[in-house]
Amino acid sequence: MASISSQLEELYMSSSRKDMNDTLTDVILAACITPTLMSDRLLMEHVLLISVLHHTVGLEVGAHFLETVVQKFDQLYKAPEEGKECNNLVAVVAHLYNFQVVHSVLIFDILKMLVGTFAEKDIELVLFVLKTVGFALRKDDAMALKELISEAQRKANDLGCKFKDQTRVRFMLETMLALKNNDMRKIPGYDPEPVEKLRKLQRTLIHQSAGGSDVKLRVSLENVLAAEQVGRWWIVGSSWSGAPMIGDQGNESAKQTTTEGKFSSKVLDLARKQRMNTDVRRNIFCVIMTSEDYLDAFEKLIRMGLKDQQEREIVHVLMDCCLQEKSFNAFYAVLGEKFCSHNRRFQMTFQFSLWDKLKELSSLPSSSFNNLVNLVTRFLHKKCLSLSLLKTIEFGELDKPKVRFLRQVLTKLLKETEPKDLENIFGRISGIPKLGMLREGLKLFISHFLLKNAQSQAPADQAALLLERAQVATTAMEAKEAKLQL
Repeated sequence: MASISSQLEELYMSSSRKDMNDTLTDVILAACITPTLMSDRLLMEHVLLISVLHHTVGLEVGAHFLETVVQKFDQLYKAPEEGKECNNLVAVVAHLYNFQVVHSVLIFDILKMLVGTFAEKDIELVLFVLKTVGFALRKDDAMALKELISEAQRKANDLGCKFKDQTRVRFMLETMLALKNNDMRKIPGYDPEPVEKLRKLQRTLIHQSAGGSDVKLRVSLENVLAAEQVGRWWIVGSSWSGAPMIGDQGNESAKQTTTEGKFSSKVLDLARKQRMNTDVRRNIFCVIMTSEDYLDAFEKLIRMGLKDQQEREIVHVLMDCCLQEKSFNAFYAVLGEKFCSHNRRFQMTFQFSLWDKLKELSSLPSSSFNNLVNLVTRFLHKKCLSLSLLKTIEFGELDKPKVRFLRQVLTKLLKETEPKDLENIFGRISGIPKLGMLREGLKLFISHFLLKNAQSQAPADQAALLLERAQVATTAMEAKEAKLQL
């Protein structure tokens, strides 16, 4: 497996990715999707190869394979044949979940669809999926599995009598009950060992090549089936010639993907001018631009259900919009505060994004520079972020843009903040050994760059106010150190 995957990686490096994805998918499906039921071990090994390439080459490998398999399953499910192609396709999707290519959301969507129809073939497929990944689903989302079992029991009570052979329905319910009670012994032929062995091999191959990063595709059945109409938002940076936000095709799934219905061509043109070059970034931008207020924007963005990298795009788009305004617009700051109070991971994303901006201070236009100063001051004032945000600045090697930035931020913060709030803001970095250099740097900067200039240039009352607030800030930074010495 190691040699096969490494050779395929080399082919991916030297050939067109689209051609490689198409060819690899065609070859594997030709080998695995036959009218007879395929060996589970053979299916697992083929899917393991896709999983390794998904992690090492890029998630578009697994995404393309998954989309092809699911759409083929949908076609065969709607036009059933005598063979076992559907079983093989469902097994492939289940093993894609086993080997960390796809999230449990898709598996639950397929199971809900099968339970909703509840024909004999559906029961067979439900049993097949549960036997393959049932206990993994229970571990991932016990509540969703419980709801599925309740729905299956209700369907069995309502429609079970129409089947000539009641045994299969009873067996399905018994299997579900065994899953619910976490009782592996009651599922005939259940053997997790082959999957576990291949998972260990997968971890070894991924760890060697890609550091084992989590790249599971959190995509629903509806998203995959409507990919041609609404775009492949789950592939970061994927290009698409359609326009899901215009929505004039009346497609329901398009409306869901673009959160709240359709956006005007004027807003879409503005998104393109602002270089919102992926579907996710465009959707976020259009939601922010068309919202009634910050709460409306927050609720719509949360309802988009973005995860991981896509969720972080909210912060990046928000920052871009804020800095590109001609003058500071507090709407972006208030919306940012709302996200920071909602979950700490947004605070971390804002911090990393601001660190990137601090590296680019010398190249920022004056309007963007002033907007950044106002945004950082506001975040510090509202305690969304701590002064530890400034720990990446080397106070011993300050250039002119950094001096100007720090002078403006600290002056605004000291003048516009009440003494009690200043104690809290500067006290947050007190007594933390790792921030010792930051505290010393801030104290030196305040005394050298702020107070000396203020005394010579500012009116007497302003200079006195700044001196008083600077003393409050300095005392707050030293407070916990003084207690420790005592």
